[in-house]
Amino acid sequence: MDKEKQMVTVISTEEQSMLKAVEHTQQDIRSMIYVVRNKQVMLDSDLAMLYQVETRTLNQAVKRNITRFPEKFRFQVTKEEYENLKSQIVISSSEKMSGYGGRRTMPYVFTEQGIAMLSSILKSETAIQMSIRIMDTFVEMRRFISNNALLFERISAVELCQLEYQKQTDEKLEQIFEYISEHEESNQKIFFEGQIYDAFSLIADFIQKADKEIVLIDGYVDIRTLNLLSKKRKGVSVTTYTQKHTRLSKTDIENFNAQYPSLEVKYTKAFHDRFLILDRETVYHIGASLKDAGKKCFGISLIQNAGIIKDILQRLELETEENKTAVKS
Repeated sequence: MDKEKQMVTVISTEEQSMLKAVEHTQQDIRSMIYVVRNKQVMLDSDLAMLYQVETRTLNQAVKRNITRFPEKFRFQVTKEEYENLKSQIVISSSEKMSGYGGRRTMPYVFTEQGIAMLSSILKSETAIQMSIRIMDTFVEMRRFISNNALLFERISAVELCQLEYQKQTDEKLEQIFEYISEHEESNQKIFFEGQIYDAFSLIADFIQKADKEIVLIDGYVDIRTLNLLSKKRKGVSVTTYTQKHTRLSKTDIENFNAQYPSLEVKYTKAFHDRFLILDRETVYHIGASLKDAGKKCFGISLIQNAGIIKDILQRLELETEENKTAVKS
């Protein structure tokens, strides 16, 4: 009785071992199907694993029956195809990935017809059962592609539109950078309506040139102005002269100072135009509020007259509302 039980146990173990690979789901098999030369194929190493033989053994069996495997059934990938193939392989197992990378020769891949032929030369029960599973998976994938052909066509059209849009965007950016580069040293610049990025980029470049202090005279300062001023170098102080009805709140100023110290806001009605003063020696006359730069046509000019720069700074001291109030009292 014990011998009979032992025999039953041995048979069950052998059956389980033989059919172990068959337990792979179609989802597992789908993850092993790649596209090379516009054909759905499987790697020799994946097939060897499923058939429970060594990759070398599988390929040797094919070589002994090479007439059954024309190139449309089985072919060796090139180095370039192999690199592209590896990019398709999404596997968490580092061991398997290192196995792919450590091959001395380029792997062979098998098309659906080649896989069907494999079962006829390996002839094991595992190979037969697994080939059936693989064929079912190929059929399932073809049916899915056929049923969703219109969807794939629409996706391809969307992707083409995205590629064309990206190409146009890259070309525009190159034009912008080229424009900034070519006009970097110009003392006068003009921006037309819609050149918002150009204008903001150039003003941000000016702001980054300051080493110690920035003075901005602009009657209409808001959070967008602070976004530009945040491009300044670390440790550079900022003083803005604007009008009382500015949209800049106390909270905005506190938040700016918490991250980009230090900002001081003063008030004056003496100036109509906008001026950006860097380190009390470089002054730009700006024809639009910084927050509106690029929305309409405006110009920027570099003021090089030292006397004019001195006059502007002195007028600020006299016309700031806090100073005028102190004088009257």
